Amino acid sequence: MPWTQNYAALGNSIPLTALAVSLPIFYLFWALAIKRMKGHIAGTTTLLFTIIDVILVYKMPVGLAISASILGVINGWFPIAWIIVAAVFLYNLTVEAGQFDIIKSSIASLSDDRRLQALLIAFSFGAFLEGAAGFGTPVAITASILVGLGFEPVYAAGICLVANTAPVAFGGIGSPIIAAQAASGFDQNIIAAAIGRQLPFLSVFVPLYLIILMAGWKGAKEVLPGIAVSGITFAVAQWWSSNYLGAMLPDIIASIFSLICTATLLKFWKPKNIWRFPNEKNAKIEQHKKYTGGQVLKAWSPFIVLTVMVGIWGSNPFKDFVTKQLKWFIMIPHWPGLDGLVYKAAPIVNKPTIYGANYKWDFFLATGTVILFASIITMIILKISPARASKVAGTTIKSLIYPIITIGSVLGFAYIANYSGLSYTLGLFFSLTGHAFPFFAPILGWLGVFLTGSDTSANALFGQLQRVTATQVGINPILTVAANSSGGVVGKMISPQSIAVAAAATDLVGRESDLFRFTIKHSVFMLVIIMCMTYIQAYFLPGMMPVIH
Repeated sequence: MPWTQNYAALGNSIPLTALAVSLPIFYLFWALAIKRMKGHIAGTTTLLFTIIDVILVYKMPVGLAISASILGVINGWFPIAWIIVAAVFLYNLTVEAGQFDIIKSSIASLSDDRRLQALLIAFSFGAFLEGAAGFGTPVAITASILVGLGFEPVYAAGICLVANTAPVAFGGIGSPIIAAQAASGFDQNIIAAAIGRQLPFLSVFVPLYLIILMAGWKGAKEVLPGIAVSGITFAVAQWWSSNYLGAMLPDIIASIFSLICTATLLKFWKPKNIWRFPNEKNAKIEQHKKYTGGQVLKAWSPFIVLTVMVGIWGSNPFKDFVTKQLKWFIMIPHWPGLDGLVYKAAPIVNKPTIYGANYKWDFFLATGTVILFASIITMIILKISPARASKVAGTTIKSLIYPIITIGSVLGFAYIANYSGLSYTLGLFFSLTGHAFPFFAPILGWLGVFLTGSDTSANALFGQLQRVTATQVGINPILTVAANSSGGVVGKMISPQSIAVAAAATDLVGRESDLFRFTIKHSVFMLVIIMCMTYIQAYFLPGMMPVIH
């Protein structure tokens, strides 16, 4: 029998109902921030809590709640978790073949100045790793590289956490935006274009901010040419690729462009002084092993292949060929126990409307599959035998079991939040802020990433809420969906998961609180910048955002 959503189920009151159904969110905050529960345990228990909560508050039938949760979990595993597994597998293949040492050396040998090394590795190369793998990989790798070069551990970890802001929204080959599409219903290319008209402003600012953190304003002035080239080239490429190529490639293209341009600059310009940390004044300048152009090109070949293949896979002619000619997908048009059984109600819609439910297993066009094919080509180029690759695959999957569980549970929460009406209740509640909502919209993304450690998960949590609230307030909903992701990127540096990864990579386990104190003020400062930007784009520069017709 069909069930109709009721957004004011308790006492016919939106605020009271919103308070009751937000209890799972408060629980998730407590579980991660205070109880310090592991992500997969926090995510799973939050999902179970939410199922019970919506059954009690909304009187949602048990079967509907469970079916919606299962659909969300499956969407979390494919296509989103599939991206992570494939991306980390590709990275691990380069490590297995010994090529990552060459990649690392090709960057570090460009300059002995700590400020420029931070720009090249923490900012540009970290963005590349965020785009190719994401989910903790860039902080872990870049922080360990900086420590290996001689950076103080706290600075290495803190700088990498702060640097890993500008690229997060497009991380993991666009997985945060794919999640935003799944939660909000907007096309991923539209979301990517909108984010690409917000984050580039932050991308220009972050390199300067990093160097001021390290060396003060005086030290930053000495390397302003490097800062400008690094940040501006990244921002321009990020804007262009997000608006014209879609969600998958902005980080990879922007980071490579930034690396190439900054490296080219260093061939013709050097700072007057080689800056080191105070405790390094008497340290000897290290010598880096020299590699030929062919060796460097071979080392970077996996990611060059990936970039080319993602570009092909993302093109409309290729998509049309696979979808219409090959028809290589499996479609469940009516998800059992859910499709046709839930109705949206006023004021979300004018009259009760069926909330459809289906699942599409589009393996061939999935981003994770593109990365898998790039990995197979990489095996051939780097001469990795199937036996070695199988061993790497096993290690990769084993290391990602818990993140996969976390993502599945968070997407399960997101789906039940949508089908129960939880997102709509919170959206209607936030719409009570009226004119001021665009200012506060980024806080939801910031909070979501702090709680889950992932912009992907934050978009899954609040993407629909952002759309509903913006519609209620009467502003362009694309803006607030984008603001959710843009606000989320600055929450990454204070996420318990990110801090744990950084601490482990720099041998600072047990000093996580030091890293939190290092990053919290920078996170809040950048969040306020994004809040102001969103408000300005909502009311003073609305033409900056794409519009759904």
